[in-house]
Amino acid sequence: MSTLAPNIILEVCVGSVADVKAAIAAGADRLELCAGLEIGGLTPSIGLVETVVAMSTVPVIAMLRPRAGGFHYDHAEFEAMLRDADQFLAAGAAGLAFGVLDHLGRIDEVRTKEIVERAGSRQSVFHRAFDFAADQFAALETLAGMRVTRILTSGGQPSALAGAARLAELAAHAAGRVELLAGGGINAGNVAEVIATSGVRQVHVGASGPAEDHSLSADAPINLCDQRFFQGVAYRAVVEQNVVETAAALRGVG
Repeated sequence: MSTLAPNIILEVCVGSVADVKAAIAAGADRLELCAGLEIGGLTPSIGLVETVVAMSTVPVIAMLRPRAGGFHYDHAEFEAMLRDADQFLAAGAAGLAFGVLDHLGRIDEVRTKEIVERAGSRQSVFHRAFDFAADQFAALETLAGMRVTRILTSGGQPSALAGAARLAELAAHAAGRVELLAGGGINAGNVAEVIATSGVRQVHVGASGPAEDHSLSADAPINLCDQRFFQGVAYRAVVEQNVVETAAALRGVG
């Protein structure tokens, strides 16, 4: 439970050991561990999961997302997710973050149930694939019925601030059957308003900023990625001060 404000949990999305150290030092209550922060988060390596679980003093939720893009996976992709899930749970992850939709944008009930059952007594978190569901209230009913622990959502809007009113409606509809975790563009400047408007008592922050690996040159003629989407030397990393400021803002929330 957060010491920053009564009954409020601060979750930070992390992608490296350095991120973990910064997030915990700044006051994170829980971590979501993933790779590829630049593209919304992908499945991390088992080596990273094992390392982070061993060092973390707060619960670690491991991401299951085998590729960028949407959330309708073929058989091989889903089998890889299941294998990753088994390894992450064996490594001691507190839970799994995942999202699986069918081709019509509905919750894939069969596959979601399979992951929830694998998680067992540990936490199952349906991530922001929920925001792309064709009918969020129907999706919430489905997930609550499957005993999913938590839903990460911006209320179906580009940011949790823009979706705060919808978050309040979803929370009322959930009626305690499934936890709601507000996420999407939350920072020190808007976290109090998101909580006040939505009533949601758990927040998810990226708190990251651009970082550079100078073993690469921005002027090199070789590109490791599509330059329309990435700068070749840049990646995302948690900025400890961003977490510190968000945590400080939470201290004033009732």
